[in-house]
Amino acid sequence: GKLVKDEITRAYLTPAKIIWQSDISDKQVKNSQVLLNLYDGQLTTSCEGMCVLKSDSDIQASVLLDFGKELYGGIEIAAGIRGDKNPVRVRIRFGESVTEAMSDCIDNSNPGMGSATNDHTLRDFTLEIPWLGTVEIGNSGFRFIRIDLLDNDVELLIRSIRAIARYRDIPYIGSFNSSSDRLNQIWETGAYTVHLNMQEYLWDGIKRDRLVWLGDIHPEVMTINNVFGNQEVVRKSLDFGRDTTPLPGWMNGMSSYSLWWIITHRDFLSL
Repeated sequence: GKLVKDEITRAYLTPAKIIWQSDISDKQVKNSQVLLNLYDGQLTTSCEGMCVLKSDSDIQASVLLDFGKELYGGIEIAAGIRGDKNPVRVRIRFGESVTEAMSDCIDNSNPGMGSATNDHTLRDFTLEIPWLGTVEIGNSGFRFIRIDLLDNDVELLIRSIRAIARYRDIPYIGSFNSSSDRLNQIWETGAYTVHLNMQEYLWDGIKRDRLVWLGDIHPEVMTINNVFGNQEVVRKSLDFGRDTTPLPGWMNGMSSYSLWWIITHRDFLSL
């Protein structure tokens, strides 16, 4: 096969704080503050300096972490030596809010339920953690992670839980500043949101269907023009729309989106 270089940058992010844990008596959740420490990425055979999750038939060990900012990517869990070499099952829940991370994933057969789904990417799932090993999982938009220890009468020693952020490492060359702090924050949030959407292609959103929608792309391109300048991901995404829409079809199945594709070319190339 052919090796293709990943054009997206990876970076690790340590949790900013522990929002909640199922036990504060140091019985089911021990030494959780370790998870806030920087981790150099290498496990050892030592069991010192570990967070310990322990579940029994009465209490399930759980912890909710806040990484301090919205990001796109997954998590890395580094587990230490324990008495039993069998994998340990945990439940992982990603959330853009505390409420989402604490909620069950909904079933699409029950419309109207107020929680996120597992459509497009898993945000609520079960994972096996190895004995003395590291596992990476996830490709979603999130800020919060909840981890529940599912197996009974086991201990899970964790050295680190880090977020893996995926983003394009590009400078912000445009800026906005006004007398209103709120307005400044709104601008910064909009610019950062579009930055997160600049993955392999220019997506409609990091937690939506993550497709190239040629009508939605226009306001994103206007933001990119003003914040990041001329970016190849725009040209790549516009060409993708062309190459995947043979004539006489409409882009994304809509005539207006084909027109927006033309308008976006005009506005992008006018830089």
